[in-house]
Amino acid sequence: MVKKKDIFDVFFRKKPSMVLVSLKNNMRSRYGSILAKEVDCTYSHTVKILQEMEKSGLVTFEKQGRIKTIKLTEKGGKVADHIDKAKSLL
Repeated sequence: MVKKKDIFDVFFRKKPSMVLVSLKNNMRSRYGSILAKEVDCTYSHTVKILQEMEKSGLVTFEKQGRIKTIKLTEKGGKVADHIDKAKSLL
């Protein structure tokens, strides 16, 4: 029998999904390195995920000096809400 946690992975790629949900659950601007630790992912993989999300209009990057912060867009927030709801149903 498939465990509850495993069935979510059947429908969604875990790391990208959790990046969006993590951003949604903590709405302030976030750093890539902190986000990578929260979703248990390497920094470089997290950056690649975030770049794809930016291309799709789900997140934006804001440069503050030498540091880039990440924010969810309105569209990204809606997608994250749906992923979170699907996760709770599974």
